[in-house]
Amino acid sequence: MAERNDILKKINEWLQPGDFQDYCPNGLQVEGKSQINTVISGVTASKALIEAAIEASADMILVHHGYFWKGEDQRIQGMKRERLKQILDNDINLVAYHLPLDDHPEYGNNRQLADVLNIKNPRPLGGLVWEGELEEAMSPEKFGLHIARQLHREPLWVGEGPTAIKRVGWCTGAAQGFINTALDAGLDAYISGEISEPTTHTARECGIHYYAAGHHATERYGVQALGKALVEEFGVTHKFIDCDNPV
Repeated sequence: MAERNDILKKINEWLQPGDFQDYCPNGLQVEGKSQINTVISGVTASKALIEAAIEASADMILVHHGYFWKGEDQRIQGMKRERLKQILDNDINLVAYHLPLDDHPEYGNNRQLADVLNIKNPRPLGGLVWEGELEEAMSPEKFGLHIARQLHREPLWVGEGPTAIKRVGWCTGAAQGFINTALDAGLDAYISGEISEPTTHTARECGIHYYAAGHHATERYGVQALGKALVEEFGVTHKFIDCDNPV
């Protein structure tokens, strides 16, 4: 077992949430028991994840997408009430890290996605966008198949870039708006989780391949890396639960 506050202190040391202007509070969002033995991680604190955590007798739920987003309805009713009631009734801690977990150089979603896709020399490019190189150049079709195999989800591919892809940029989640960062760097392809209507035209007209690989699918890996780090640091039990989301 470990003390909840010791775990939170260590995560904050690792991720430095104070360095980010985020849309939601990072860290402890719902307080539960003080002693932690079992940590369940997932992408989003959905009802399905909460119920799976209860079934696993979890003391802490660790997620990338928690609650209390900027501009949302602040009233505790409906879906939000039901989620919070389950967490409080079972004395579970809800801990969430958004942008700090995207950006971390070891545990971050961007860094972890590079490993999953076997992108070499991963490094920050600008803002939250990262860049790297493929071990061997691939055709756009082959690279799309590679993403599908690694993420277990077929990406949406648009754009009219070079015939061979070598230099790649990426940012997990809803980061389609950062495609211009990849363009400015002269990259062959850009990957993010979601796509919007203007992204298609930008990719076609500016000469870059764009792959929308899934918001959920690209952000499964940061919480897993962070959970494993907690096991090594505190000896707690950790399990990642993947509540599928096609978006």
